[in-house]
Amino acid sequence: MTMAPQTRSSRKAPTSESASPLAVAQAADESQNTDALSEASPTRSPSPECSHHHQHPHIPDTPCTTSWTYQSPNPPALSNGEKACLGVDEAGRGPVLGPMVYAAAYVSVDRKEELAKIGFADSKVLKEEERDNLFMTLQSHSDWIGWAVHACSPQDISGCMLRRSKHNLNSLAHDTTIELIRATIARGINVTEVYIDTVGPPASYAAKLQTYFPALRITVAKKADALYPIVSAASIAAKVSRDASLKGWKWIENGVEDTFSRRFGSGYPSDPNTVKWLNEHIDPIFGYPRIMRFSWATCVKLLEDKAIAVAWPEDDEDEDAGADIRGYFAGQQASVPAAPVRDTLLTSFKHVKRV
Repeated sequence: MTMAPQTRSSRKAPTSESASPLAVAQAADESQNTDALSEASPTRSPSPECSHHHQHPHIPDTPCTTSWTYQSPNPPALSNGEKACLGVDEAGRGPVLGPMVYAAAYVSVDRKEELAKIGFADSKVLKEEERDNLFMTLQSHSDWIGWAVHACSPQDISGCMLRRSKHNLNSLAHDTTIELIRATIARGINVTEVYIDTVGPPASYAAKLQTYFPALRITVAKKADALYPIVSAASIAAKVSRDASLKGWKWIENGVEDTFSRRFGSGYPSDPNTVKWLNEHIDPIFGYPRIMRFSWATCVKLLEDKAIAVAWPEDDEDEDAGADIRGYFAGQQASVPAAPVRDTLLTSFKHVKRV
């Protein structure tokens, strides 16, 4: 998040009167030299948002700066090799902030239709209270329903999309789905059928998955969460987990707990509440806290318009070091392609001015 290199000894800590909360927090991090994960005061009463977070113990009670996975215990009903069907869906693919969460749900093939009878439907058409109730239902039927979630952190999403060898969101989604299926099989679940809400063209996605799991019967479809109850169950787990992660977001930046709002809205760039949060929480030097997906065009444009351009003079040294001197021995300088410019997270921003 830091936009310019600064040493701890040469920088004077700003006060809350002269700088933004994010700048104060950055200075506090440097002066204290403490682990950011120990930021919370033991005497501070938890906010309502934090209390909501603790209602979902499968979500790590630490800042979501790295991706994480949770697997429920194996259902006893699937302990003897019974054939199982598995569904996969996601939540939070489009938002500019917070994690993207993929989830899997699995049950015995013989009981997959029972999911519809207990109310599972596409999470996007349900109210929040209905989703929360269905998630409790999912957990209360642990004797025959298993589930798992994988949250891709904002940092990992940005890192994939901004690195020199780009890894786009579709590829990340495919990889996450494959790993959820693999992990479930590795836990001893006899998965024979898979149902997935498509990312990209269904036919090519299904063909790709079939190369990884040739023995499985794989169905990839648009709106699969509305067609197959097993995908609906996965949709509930994904949506509730993402919402809870946002509402109970743990700031890794020290000193911002009482100044940074968690009223993010949905996180989608079209949401007025999200737009309001983005405009109110930008720092001209440090940009945004690490809840942000810095690879999103919305974030890049805001930083370009409202943040201070940062020059990186060390890039000159890199370019000089990459010069080819063979031409001097031949009496003239060789004409060779310029050395590739480093594509780091910060120098990928359009608002950064290189000199």
